Amino acid sequence: MTANAPFIAFEGGDGAGKGGALVTLAAALTADGHDVLSTREPGGTPEGLELRALLLAASGAVWDQGSELLLMTAARIQHVKRVIRPALAAGRVVLCDRFLGSTLAYQGGGRGIEADLILDLHRRFVEDFRPDLTVLLDVDPATGIGRSRRRLADDATDEGRFEGLDLGFHQRVRASFRAQAAQDPYRTILIDADRAIDVVQQDVVSHVRSRLAASLSQG
Repeated sequence: MTANAPFIAFEGGDGAGKGGALVTLAAALTADGHDVLSTREPGGTPEGLELRALLLAASGAVWDQGSELLLMTAARIQHVKRVIRPALAAGRVVLCDRFLGSTLAYQGGGRGIEADLILDLHRRFVEDFRPDLTVLLDVDPATGIGRSRRRLADDATDEGRFEGLDLGFHQRVRASFRAQAAQDPYRTILIDADRAIDVVQQDVVSHVRSRLAASLSQG
């Protein structure tokens, strides 16, 4: 992991608690003196926000899996070029809610698109840009989906397309995330998210601080 201006992605299934953990980590790192940018996918740019509305809305068009992959990739191209890379170049720590790992898990593991195709698109159009560190919040899909549906209802948010899919889909997503973590353990922090929210969030802060301290001592 780079000692200066790391790019940290948060991954995990729906209802794993990524958003809250990201906010807590951003506050902690800011208190430590870091300049932090928090962002998300799809989103992060005006174009990405428009695509987010198209891709996540429970109502409206149902995309073919290939179209879904290409739209997710299009949003990422804009996001990396216009937001993430410039922020890192300016010395900012970038925290991102979802990145390539989610595409591999949802469009790959969940939808069944070949990982090689997803990775080839990423190499060609995003220059194989990867996070320095990934925080994977792992939760049982049944628990996570229940949490996410309650949040969507409380917020009156029409972003429940994936929450509406069957449990088997979400189990495949989880299996993909766990396989990714096993393939790259050095750059992945695996967090048990099936615990109290405050415990999970403080665990994330502790692990990331330790990784940052280790990278600074090596650099």
